[in-house]
Amino acid sequence: MSFEDTRVKISAPLQGVVPAAGERRRRREVLVCASGVSFMIMLDANIVAVSLPTIASSLHSAFAGVEWVISAYILAFVACLMPAGALADRFGRKRMLFAGLALFGCASLLCGLATSILLLNTGRALQGVGAALQLSAALAVLGFEFQGKERVRAFAVWGVFIGAAATGGPVVGGLITSAFGWPWAFLINVPVSLLLSLLAWRSVHESRDPGHARIDLPGAVLLALAISALADGMIQGGNLGFGNIRVAMVLSAALALLLAFVWAESRHPRPMVDLSLFRDPAFIGASVAMFAYAACAYVMATYLPLYIQAAFFPSPAMAGLALLPFGVPLLAGPYLGAALVARMGDRGALVCGLMVVALGDALTAWAATGHDYAPVALGMGVLGIGAGVLNGETARVSMQIVPAGRAGMASGLTSTFRFVGLLAGLTGLGAILVAGITSYLTPLSAGLPQLAAIGVREVAHHAAAGGLSTWLGPQVPAATLTAWRHAAQAGFNSAFVDLMSAAAGFAGGAALLTFLLMRRRAIGRIGHQ
Repeated sequence: MSFEDTRVKISAPLQGVVPAAGERRRRREVLVCASGVSFMIMLDANIVAVSLPTIASSLHSAFAGVEWVISAYILAFVACLMPAGALADRFGRKRMLFAGLALFGCASLLCGLATSILLLNTGRALQGVGAALQLSAALAVLGFEFQGKERVRAFAVWGVFIGAAATGGPVVGGLITSAFGWPWAFLINVPVSLLLSLLAWRSVHESRDPGHARIDLPGAVLLALAISALADGMIQGGNLGFGNIRVAMVLSAALALLLAFVWAESRHPRPMVDLSLFRDPAFIGASVAMFAYAACAYVMATYLPLYIQAAFFPSPAMAGLALLPFGVPLLAGPYLGAALVARMGDRGALVCGLMVVALGDALTAWAATGHDYAPVALGMGVLGIGAGVLNGETARVSMQIVPAGRAGMASGLTSTFRFVGLLAGLTGLGAILVAGITSYLTPLSAGLPQLAAIGVREVAHHAAAGGLSTWLGPQVPAATLTAWRHAAQAGFNSAFVDLMSAAAGFAGGAALLTFLLMRRRAIGRIGHQ
């Protein structure tokens, strides 16, 4: 069956044909729109993370309730990515882009007006569905509109937008929360969604996969359930430990659902996921690179602020500035990635990016054994360069392997690997962090009697989240609070070294695996299709 798109004759770029001025302007607007959608989603995630302590205080929520402000979004988002890509291929990418923007804007309004943690978390889950719809459609539009050299440049620009959101998110979040209150961390998305909808209406042409005659409903339901169970198991594993019986049961259910999904897809005439892709070593190599980028670099946007505030700058404003060595290279990294593709091809760019990430993680781990900020800033800078290279290249290479007619499926797969990698990094590295703090505090429990009563692991969880003093204040005498805080700080620093070392090792292993897998099929240099 042909994967040719119904709109090829209208606007698909032809190799060697220079588009007219009006068409060039339209495609620049398409690039800004698709990149702006990703920018808004990333900015929202970073703004909300900074606002969590204020939200907890305002809505009188316990620690578990505030955790679900993040978890509800992630679960809904990751579970809906692949079905969203299938919907974009079936009903049209522009139509799904509009649907995602509308749902995300309305859900943001609900979050901003929420008067309880339950209502807020309901809005966050709806935000996750809207984000999945618009991100899958936006990446599919990018993958269809731009080919060859233009695709490399387009995804470099897309990577810069993502880097700008990661760099500016904490700063913008702090300013908005301080000046206007936490509801505006969500309400700001409403006018932005309207502006992006207007830009999409002006510039994006409808496109779809004509072979996608009907939705693969069994596949969509099974995959959504499998990914939801996987995400929930990983989140709960980070909190309760992966040896917990409940966590084991949820992860076992996720595996069973995933196997049922594979069985259903193998028998469907037009499956949501083309399983033959997983027989292509190049696609597997690109997916490994995407997963490792998210788990070893992208995730550091969560862990580095915790370490910086714990070790050097307790003030959120100063910590945000101290993170600039990590954030600023994210803006230039995509252009470096495009240059690497021109000289070394896709495999070379991905492997180099992963090696630089491994080096950055290792340098940061080494620097964290001392007490000076400057070496840590150096390690963060190297890590930021590697992350910037991989940010756009991992998405572009994965989408390049898949036929243009199934761009929705490609974008769904790409985003799913990215966010499952992020979850793996959050939970896996988080488990290392909590275990390290626990092991450091356990010998000290004899000298701090209340520690054993409250539970060393519970204390370690709050120390890892950076909220130990606030949580402990009402529970222990003021005279011993300082001793607790110093012990937890030393444990955090020691465990952070282990966390960064583990990330470095994983990134290095992923670089080797990507190199070995992708050499069996040359995706090529710029211009290869």
